[in-house]
Amino acid sequence: MEKKLTPEPSFRAAHATAETWQEAARGIILALGKLEAAHRIGFLYVTDAYADSFEEISIFMRQTTGVPHWVGTVGLGVIGSDREYFDEPAMSVMIAPIAEDAFRLFRNPMDNPRAMRQEYGDWLKEVDSPLVIVHADPRGDSLLDDIEDLATATNGFLIGGLTASRGRFSQLADNVDEGGMSGLMLSLHSVPVQLGLTQGCSPIGQPRTVTESEENVMFGIDDQTALDALKEDIGDVLSRDLSRIEGYIFAALPVPGSDTADYLVRNLVGIDESAGAVAIGSSVEEGDRIMFCRRDRDSAVEDMQRMLNDLKRRTGGREIRAGLYYSCVARGPNQFGEDSAELGIIRDALGDFPLTGFFANGEISNNRLYGYTGVLALFL
Repeated sequence: MEKKLTPEPSFRAAHATAETWQEAARGIILALGKLEAAHRIGFLYVTDAYADSFEEISIFMRQTTGVPHWVGTVGLGVIGSDREYFDEPAMSVMIAPIAEDAFRLFRNPMDNPRAMRQEYGDWLKEVDSPLVIVHADPRGDSLLDDIEDLATATNGFLIGGLTASRGRFSQLADNVDEGGMSGLMLSLHSVPVQLGLTQGCSPIGQPRTVTESEENVMFGIDDQTALDALKEDIGDVLSRDLSRIEGYIFAALPVPGSDTADYLVRNLVGIDESAGAVAIGSSVEEGDRIMFCRRDRDSAVEDMQRMLNDLKRRTGGREIRAGLYYSCVARGPNQFGEDSAELGIIRDALGDFPLTGFFANGEISNNRLYGYTGVLALFL
């Protein structure tokens, strides 16, 4: 007699908007349907309209679903499987059927690296290079160092985003708290994942070299004033009225050693025409490489399609079981337009699958903090 195979438990996702979190949560519980014992971890993202009630929401979700472990945070917007919610009361949930020996939750691991090694060291050796899903407070003074240190300590690949809120900056890792970093380490031996990063800006010139700087202010680029270098790249029309470049032109720092021409986008924060100086939202040193780039919808769509085509190729026709998507608050309706246009590009390329995420105040990929990007993880 042929033995029947038991179907693999599925990821479940649901999202809702309502004036009260209770009404939205009830709608999500109904949409999730009956869960199984295999569903051990839940992702919960809420817009900041619900930020003050985040702890109550997490308790309700745990008690009502029976799912014991939860991670998540607050965004200016949240992402569901087929809809973006931006600047409105909403929440998005995904339940994952991942065995408890395949993941570990963490809270501020870099506050005490020795304790982290004692608690997670054996597990990290066993799983070898986990996927580390990170939620972080953008107000932390040591954030950049902490991200790099966490990647080194875990030997993992980080993805995630910075909390974005006009209220509490809450994070959830079984318990709700503020500040620092928290999240989930996941064994890729148990849950195969493909990862993608898409930029929201495109370079408008070749990489240049900083030849004179102090902290975040560039005085010289390629042995001319920084402002002259900027004007060369943006062209005569914009150079005549520099007020027009705000929100359109940015600085980009190429990632050393990247085989994908990767770069970190940073804001232009000031121009001193008399000194020929340009200030950006990051420290720079003499010898650093710098580019200027533009931010527009067409560039973002083109790079999104590049990322999705690459991910589709790497999935090799395998079923996409679920996804996590972390996008910048400056993307979504602010760059792609209304009616969940950014999410629609993903669905048109990859099809429908359970998905959750949020619009972040900065995006994390590998060991770096990005801006104006989208980070997509596909569970296979």
